[in-house]
Amino acid sequence: MAFKHKDLLSLRDVEREEIEMILSTAASMRQLLDSPTKKTAHLQGKSIVTLFYENSTRTRMSFELASKYMSAAAANISASASSVQKGETLLDTGRTLDRMGTDVIIIRHPMSGAPHLLAQHVNAAVINAGDGINEHPTQALLDMFTIKRHKGRLDGLKVAIVGDVLHSRVARSNIFGLHTMGAEVALCAPPTLMPAQMEELGVKTYTRVEEAVEGADVVMGLRIQKERQEEGNFPSLREYSEFFGINEERMKYAKPDALIMHPGPINRGVEITSDAADCEQSVINEQVTSGVAVRMALLYLLTRKGVQSV
Repeated sequence: MAFKHKDLLSLRDVEREEIEMILSTAASMRQLLDSPTKKTAHLQGKSIVTLFYENSTRTRMSFELASKYMSAAAANISASASSVQKGETLLDTGRTLDRMGTDVIIIRHPMSGAPHLLAQHVNAAVINAGDGINEHPTQALLDMFTIKRHKGRLDGLKVAIVGDVLHSRVARSNIFGLHTMGAEVALCAPPTLMPAQMEELGVKTYTRVEEAVEGADVVMGLRIQKERQEEGNFPSLREYSEFFGINEERMKYAKPDALIMHPGPINRGVEITSDAADCEQSVINEQVTSGVAVRMALLYLLTRKGVQSV
């Protein structure tokens, strides 16, 4: 079975079999990462460009390392140091990269829908590395990969996601992906940080962390998006931490072997305490390694011959 899509823009319409293929391929790539050499010729002769209109460390570096581990020609374009500053449009930039023979464009953009627009006008495969407050599909895939490594499955698990759901593209992609894979998703946030009508996506919503994490197999914190939200969503960071922060006391409501996750970077003492972030149940650091493996898998699948465009 070949990956059906030309691009990876969203997890909303990615089928269960395709997600399983990505996770299975990522498992093979993880074995490579654990080896001393960390080098394969899977992408030899391919060119990969990361086009980031927002700052990033984990996502950008994991894509660049994934490209280089697989022997691709990798380049990074930062909008602040490119022709974008001179007024070049997104589509003109994309067409320029297309003419240079780029095989994959990985884009992060502050406007929701920007990767979808780009994908319609370039021959290169486009991977959404985060668009506005819409989605971040590769983060959700690495989260699912990490969970499956520890739990052996996703079907039937309860995953509680706690934090700034309103501004979280990570939460949206996880909702779509986990729901497709048969997991139960519980969301918890202050009312001002919970989008309306989330239940229509097949999730349960809560305003008390203890209720949300009751019996959970996984508890995932979300970063408070200080740079995205207007003032007044909650009185103070201290009060947010008091009522919604993940700590060891609240984790007692989850299953004894529940995993603790966070997409990073962590605001320690705000959405999660250091004791919780650094405890044995935490797989936050492992998520970073999983990110490289999953992105290697995606680059491989999207550059295989015979891929069909949706």
